[in-house]
Amino acid sequence: MNNKLKKVVKKAKPSVGRVPAAIKGRLSSVGRRRKNREEATAEALQTLPRITNDTVAEHREQVLSSARKYIYPLQHSKNRIIKISTSLFVVAVVVFFAYCGVALYKLHSTSTFVYEVSRVIPFPVAKAGPRWVAYENYLFELRHLTHYYEVQQKEDLDGKDKPHLDALRKDSLQKVIDDAYVKQLAEKNNISISNREVNDQIALVKAQNRLGSTDQMLSDVLKQFWGWSISDFRRELKTQLLSQKVASELDTATQARANNTLAELQAGKDFGTLASQMSDDTVTKVNGGQYGAPISKNNRDVSPQVVDALFKLQPGQTSAVINTGYTLEIVKNIAVTDDKVQAAHISFQIKAISNYIDPLEKDKPPKRFISL
Repeated sequence: MNNKLKKVVKKAKPSVGRVPAAIKGRLSSVGRRRKNREEATAEALQTLPRITNDTVAEHREQVLSSARKYIYPLQHSKNRIIKISTSLFVVAVVVFFAYCGVALYKLHSTSTFVYEVSRVIPFPVAKAGPRWVAYENYLFELRHLTHYYEVQQKEDLDGKDKPHLDALRKDSLQKVIDDAYVKQLAEKNNISISNREVNDQIALVKAQNRLGSTDQMLSDVLKQFWGWSISDFRRELKTQLLSQKVASELDTATQARANNTLAELQAGKDFGTLASQMSDDTVTKVNGGQYGAPISKNNRDVSPQVVDALFKLQPGQTSAVINTGYTLEIVKNIAVTDDKVQAAHISFQIKAISNYIDPLEKDKPPKRFISL
């Protein structure tokens, strides 16, 4: 290899162990930054407070005081939201009760909305002695009457037939007041109506097809005529049965007459003779108590209790005392022709419930909260 070529090769070989100046400058800069960070960290550590058992309370307070500047605005905002929400709720409640008060006591509304509200909130419509009368009871009574006359009788109760509506309002209010007095009498005399008594009455009505022979038919009839459900019908029936039972049990004189007459029949006295002497039915007593025509199972002119008893008797047999709710009856099956019974009865009229309500009403007059 000649000298010229050797110089070229020697110039091309890298210099081992030498660092270029640019790289060396960058490394120096990185080293200085690292040193600066280490020095800053060391300085910061030196300035940090030392927490000991003696200073822990002081440092905790410093930390909490720093956090409070963020917590207090949040609490203030939360309290404001609660106050605004509460105020809106109170305003809504006041407006709601004001509307209901005007609708019930001034406008006398019977709308479905007002009725449903009265079922939840016990607005009073009257006070009968010590007992409050719920507005819902009044609307329950009035609404089924207006339904019947508007749907079945085609009356215009908001128009030309409004006088009839005014009468229905007064009758409905008086009825629920009377019912309140009846409940007082029932409680005083330990008289009540069980669910079984209600069920038995419904079964009797269905058996004689007076309002339909099935639950569905009964439901359809109730809805069509009075706008009632079966539970509404049970409620009304229970109220009626209680009134009848109170009147019957308090009328001890009529019970005694009926029981004494039954004892004479059982002793062998003639049925027709006793009917002529004792019966309160002025139409049949002149004929020895005999009904004017044979009675069928679906007869609507005779109480369901009497019809039920007659078809359980054999010809010539006499029943025990039957309580129809308004009368006490003793019936006799005279003869059976086809599916009808020739019958006679001795009827004892139970005193009206007003005989027991009027003294209570006179002693503690009712207070009405609506003017009709």
